[in-house]
Amino acid sequence: MNNIEKLMERLGSSGVTMIIKVDHERIIEGGKPWTLVMSGPGIAERGPIRTDSPTFEHAMSYGIGELRKCQGDGDWLAEFL
Repeated sequence: MNNIEKLMERLGSSGVTMIIKVDHERIIEGGKPWTLVMSGPGIAERGPIRTDSPTFEHAMSYGIGELRKCQGDGDWLAEFL
């Protein structure tokens, strides 16, 4: 992810709310500490996109990949993969 701020602004203006967090307990336990959730009118028909992932990059790649499937004009997302 070269420019997370730019991505977040584009998501917001496309009707997508995104939350990403890291959980220190899951890092200690060796689990999947990164959680990504996307919701909003930009993906309303699909429903929320959610993943628990081992890395930030994996969480973002999954979220953007799923978002590309449901956004008809989501070609701009390719620059963030």
